[in-house]
Amino acid sequence: MSNKLQGYSVSLPLIYDKQDGPYRLNKTLKDVVRQNLKNLILTDPGERIMVPNFGAGIRRLLFEPMNSVVRGKVTSRIISQVSEYMGFVQISDIIVLTSENDPDLGPNTVRLVVKYNLGNVNDSDTLIITQNQY
Repeated sequence: MSNKLQGYSVSLPLIYDKQDGPYRLNKTLKDVVRQNLKNLILTDPGERIMVPNFGAGIRRLLFEPMNSVVRGKVTSRIISQVSEYMGFVQISDIIVLTSENDPDLGPNTVRLVVKYNLGNVNDSDTLIITQNQY
């Protein structure tokens, strides 16, 4: 009989999964890092108990006009937070897309594309986060 609970962490959002046990699990290191990076980017500073500086707070910038200054803030916040809390991740590129530079996006939508490498395992991945300004 095999142990159903074989994975690194619980996959978010929580989804009931008969194969993994009560909830779906992240089964690869890439999945865990992608989930943790997304959590770091979308968490607002002060939101995480006992770690007040954790989080890039990107959602706060969604309601600002997406110009080069705001794009610079997005990039610097992500790089700073990744350096502080996920030092094994090396950011290779951060792209902020709006309807101005991607016609597939609606007028009140921002897409963040973060390309990164996992240092010691020499593997790369891309995280894409799409947020609406509603």
